[in-house]
Amino acid sequence: MQGNQPSSPESGSPAAGSSGQGQQSRNQRYWFHILAQNTPAARNLHAAKLVDKAWRQGDRVCIVCDSEEHARELDDLLWNFTPEAFIPHTVSTAPATPGPDPVGVLTHAPVSDDWDTVIVLSATLPEDAHQYRRLALIAHNDPNVLNQARGHYKQLRAMGIEAQVHDMRRR
Repeated sequence: MQGNQPSSPESGSPAAGSSGQGQQSRNQRYWFHILAQNTPAARNLHAAKLVDKAWRQGDRVCIVCDSEEHARELDDLLWNFTPEAFIPHTVSTAPATPGPDPVGVLTHAPVSDDWDTVIVLSATLPEDAHQYRRLALIAHNDPNVLNQARGHYKQLRAMGIEAQVHDMRRR
């Protein structure tokens, strides 16, 4: 089953970029997860698994999405993700101070000082993508989403960042 594929934030490699930030740049990690499934639901579930893992490791984590409707879907998923506990999170539809919870579902660009791990499900890559300790981009096997992911990948490379690609279609 695809849900059992490696998806942990630790499995990435250090950024190859030359951000000039010394120790901080060596700790930054970037991933592209390309799912074998072709549904948005599979993409959301994969994002929830990454959120759960990073949050349990003590990171402040956010998921960036494009619409309030998508944010509500993720909100429901995070409330019901595990039978034994929910993932404490806040939905934010307007840029402001971060919510009190360690996990955020955002419909706007995140602020790098507020989050350790950023999971991008949006059409727009954060302009300060190079400033996050961990960044994961998730694409399900849909031509439009894959094209968007290719654009994100090119943007990261232009920033001097080499992301590790986890292509689950090949397994």
